[in-house]
Amino acid sequence: MSNKNSHITDENCKLTKKDLNKMFRRWIFSAGLGYNFETQQAPSVAFSMRKALRKIYKDDKEYIEAMDNHYKYFNANPLMANVILGATLAMEENEGIKAKNAVQSLKTSLMGPFSGVGDSIFWILIPTIMGSIAGYMAVQGNATGAVIWMILQAMFYFLKVWLFKTGYNSGTKLVTSLGKKINIFTDAISIMGLMVIGCLIPTVVKVFIPLKFKTGKVILSLQNGILDKIMPALLPVAVTIFVYWLLGKKNITPTKIIGLIILICLLGSFTGILGVVK
Repeated sequence: MSNKNSHITDENCKLTKKDLNKMFRRWIFSAGLGYNFETQQAPSVAFSMRKALRKIYKDDKEYIEAMDNHYKYFNANPLMANVILGATLAMEENEGIKAKNAVQSLKTSLMGPFSGVGDSIFWILIPTIMGSIAGYMAVQGNATGAVIWMILQAMFYFLKVWLFKTGYNSGTKLVTSLGKKINIFTDAISIMGLMVIGCLIPTVVKVFIPLKFKTGKVILSLQNGILDKIMPALLPVAVTIFVYWLLGKKNITPTKIIGLIILICLLGSFTGILGVVK
């Protein structure tokens, strides 16, 4: 059997229901394991995908390349991530290594919006409401409160199963319906991913310079009066460009960059050049 694109045509490489369930269970029980400040949930994603990708990619080089792709930064609400991972797995099963860029772009573009929905509903809304009810019952000596939490977790499990299958089926339909237009889809998803990252810069990266120039009774803020007038979020963009430039250096790892940023923040706070964003 030829290694080239063999994973796309060989029926032995197609994922079975057992393979999908195994990947799903690996994710729901390991989503928080291996969490780190460099790639966050990426180790859990790679661990969950490992056996499924090994079956899809018979060629060792393609398998390693696909695994490296899933070791890139990923952080999403564990429940909603089932949709994303199911869709990306279907894309790789149908298109193989050709879908590598589309897979990464899809993950990048969806993890933010999906996490916003998932965090609001599953980590804030439902726990607040159900926790208040269960807590009140517990104070009254009613054991039903504990039962409510167990039922809720069981419901969440079946919801995770449904979300994963929805993502996988959607990913399969997406790729098969596009057919030869997969390159157009890849480009569109890549643009969407870049837009999401661009929007995250001013909302996540916070840089504030409290310095002020004073002449007589006139006070001019360097941040509000000059930098923000030139371009809002100018400093966050500059910091992001600086970090990307450092990432291009072979001897500069993300861990070293994190340490450098912490050092700059400490020095900036000590000297008064950098302040706390209000």
